[in-house]
Amino acid sequence: MKVRDLHGRGWPVFSFEFFPPKTDEGARQLLATVADLQEVWKPDFVSVTYGAGGTTRERTIGIVAKLQSELRINTMAHLTCVGSSRAEIDGIVDRLVDAGVRNILALRGDPPKEADGSTPASFVAPADGFAHATDLIAHLAPRAHLSVGGASYPEGHVESKHRDDDLAWTVKKVENGAQFLVTQLFFDPEVYFAHVARLRAAGVKVPVIPGIMPITNVAQVQRFTQLCGASIPPDLAARMERVKDDAGLVMATGIEHAIRQCRKLLEGGAPGLHFYTLNKSYATRAILAAVRRD
Repeated sequence: MKVRDLHGRGWPVFSFEFFPPKTDEGARQLLATVADLQEVWKPDFVSVTYGAGGTTRERTIGIVAKLQSELRINTMAHLTCVGSSRAEIDGIVDRLVDAGVRNILALRGDPPKEADGSTPASFVAPADGFAHATDLIAHLAPRAHLSVGGASYPEGHVESKHRDDDLAWTVKKVENGAQFLVTQLFFDPEVYFAHVARLRAAGVKVPVIPGIMPITNVAQVQRFTQLCGASIPPDLAARMERVKDDAGLVMATGIEHAIRQCRKLLEGGAPGLHFYTLNKSYATRAILAAVRRD
């Protein structure tokens, strides 16, 4: 089923996101984990992040294909345009479609690192490729058998100098054919609601799905927020600082905050919840158990 058709039915849409493991054994374990989650929680869809090249990309495509064709789970494939020509992207999309995949989250992706490991000053599109996610969305949107989505950033993209610039790019994604948006992680529901209000004021009517990442590791979440430009509310940061040396308390505190966050989002009209699982299902299970009981 297409993600665009999952919304507007009168109840929240729940989904999980995974990343492709680096080994074949890891891939087998992930498929087993997803199968178990499907049996117990029956998510509306699951998504798999995209490796931009080499064996990582092949493993991504393989996992997505198996989730869709073998486990019969509604699957969304991430697709980036970094490092790929139009012909290469079309070939990947054709393989996904052949496996039964009908949902794609179209992204630019991170620029390739320089030889010394540093981040390039600016992104250069590959020959016969795309410079922005907006371009990739426009390329994929005419395929009527696909449901194409884009990313949105409640606190602004790290490369945007001004919030208005980021808003304009997000609006452009929808104008170019994005049928839904999935947000970057955030921890304050009011940040999400303000973001959606700005999008609605700019004429965006598609579902804006909040991305939820439960805090299970303090150092890890600090690294993620620095990379993506998200912020941790001061009260939550203080609580995490107090328990950072106790893994069990970190997990409990992170889950407790995420439960409150999810409840406020759903009460405020969010169309669903998209969980960044980091391939660890315990926190997501605990949050869903609390939220779905309400």
